[in-house]
Amino acid sequence: MLDQGSCRFNQLQRNLGRITHRTLTRQLTELQETGFVLRKGFKTIPPHVEYSLSQLGQNLIPLLHEMHEWAAQNADKLPNPKTIPS
Repeated sequence: MLDQGSCRFNQLQRNLGRITHRTLTRQLTELQETGFVLRKGFKTIPPHVEYSLSQLGQNLIPLLHEMHEWAAQNADKLPNPKTIPS
């Protein structure tokens, strides 16, 4: 999502599906603190915030696409998480 530009919080939450407000807030804060995500506040009424990938975050996109491709190609070889004993 963020690889296609900036997003507002509610837009991210809708696109991610089943994620709580608290969890998304924590994750975005952590990603900001580690330098992967940028947060831009707008002084409008009502105020709003947009999130986007930093250059560091953008540098990860090719790697994440490769990991996704690998997982898709090897999905049938991977164990089902529900069958792995804990």
